[in-house]
Amino acid sequence: MSSTPPSAPSALPVRLTAGNLAALPPGVGRPAYDRGAVTASIVHFGVGGFHRAHQAMYLDRLMNAGHGLDWGICGVGALPQDRRIVDTLTSQDGLYTLVVKHPDGHREARVVGSIVEMLFAPDDPQAVVDRLADPRTRIVSLTITEGGYLVNQVTGEFDATDPAIVADLEPGATPRTVFGYVVAGLAARRAAGEEPFTVMSCDNLPGNGDVARRMMTAFARLADPGLADWMDEHVSFPNAMVDRITPVTAQDDIDRLATEFGVEDGWPVVCEPFTQWVLEDHFTDGRPPLEESGVQLVDDVVPYELMKLRLLNASHQALCYLGYLAGYRYAHEVCQDPLFVDFLLGYMEHEGSPTLPEVPGVDLDAYRHELIARFANPEVRDTLARLCAESSDRIPKWLVPVIVRNLETGGDVERSALVVASWARYAEGVDEQGEPIEVVDRIKDRVMAAASRQRQDPLAFLRDRDLFGGLADDARFTAAYTEALAALHDQGARATLQSWSSKVGA
Repeated sequence: MSSTPPSAPSALPVRLTAGNLAALPPGVGRPAYDRGAVTASIVHFGVGGFHRAHQAMYLDRLMNAGHGLDWGICGVGALPQDRRIVDTLTSQDGLYTLVVKHPDGHREARVVGSIVEMLFAPDDPQAVVDRLADPRTRIVSLTITEGGYLVNQVTGEFDATDPAIVADLEPGATPRTVFGYVVAGLAARRAAGEEPFTVMSCDNLPGNGDVARRMMTAFARLADPGLADWMDEHVSFPNAMVDRITPVTAQDDIDRLATEFGVEDGWPVVCEPFTQWVLEDHFTDGRPPLEESGVQLVDDVVPYELMKLRLLNASHQALCYLGYLAGYRYAHEVCQDPLFVDFLLGYMEHEGSPTLPEVPGVDLDAYRHELIARFANPEVRDTLARLCAESSDRIPKWLVPVIVRNLETGGDVERSALVVASWARYAEGVDEQGEPIEVVDRIKDRVMAAASRQRQDPLAFLRDRDLFGGLADDARFTAAYTEALAALHDQGARATLQSWSSKVGA
């Protein structure tokens, strides 16, 4: 990836298209392979920023090393709101610029070329089914967000009451959901006697492959039990741990790419330097040689996955609500504040790490401090609003298991209790200055309604068993939680954190 060029390119920015690759300024990296020779064997649902900073980047890296030209990507936008990204990438021949932001301020820009097709499912659902049924499709990968798997948080079962799922299960229905498309594609493969494709989840879920298997086969069983049995026997769903901080692209990122690098890109992606992908080597119909691009292929991804979810992801929740309430708006601001750094390290060392199995080859103390350094990168400018969004899909998967495990073993839960209380306070929708907070959550009305009752009933927020299981019934946890919530109301976030840090010895 090329380093920052001179700050004032002499020419107007070059519009990013396949025909203009040779005209890009010399400071911008670009595919060294013949994109005309790339064939798409991977169909990917959810072509957002993370996929483009991560999986698509690894495949582009692989192709630049002279491997895997038969493992290009066909991106699919399945939702109406995906039209913009499909239109943007289509107009750019699948190309986009990945900008890596280093802590010292320098940037690297590279055009990624591994996406060679784009489909917008709402316009032509059958084209997506046909692409999945095509034997050249060997992997279907997913970044559909944690909530996209429709898992009931308490039972762990598939939520078949979702209106789009109900519609997809009607006899003869045209697919509208990822479940409908994937299962229709597998049904066509089975009917034709073709090998099935691998379904590869790349979302931040514990056991993401296992979750994808359970949810996809549950949907299939409602439509065709025989197909579900065939999927259980023949389709691989490898687990994966994926990691790269990828904030939402801002207009400033687009403008700086044009002025500093001379590239006109309708939707570039920005990210931190760090990247990691740990993947189980369980595939139905072959895979690209991903180990040649830095992917760790393992037999069991669980230790790495739990490390990331319970340290990195849970720490994001530990910093975002408290940080926002204290007046910060970016993760790097929070992680340049010693009070917050001590709290985060205390959570990771005393509450998160004790719940982890041994992680082969990883120094956990070094990993914890590396996380703080990553969060503190001022160039990434990861917003707290992004980290606070969709909490109902995050806290139950990332933090509640830590709490439950520590309650079972007699471990510390005080810091985790403060994190949950800070979410409850944030969900009231008003900050400490009386300004409105825009709460973004798929069950926004429900969590905000619970938060609105908690001054009269301190456990109102915690009583939602779909989110917290039986935590409201645990006296040790509720004592810490109610104390934290009262302090947040009476003292504010920063003063609460100061007293809490003294209390727990962070």
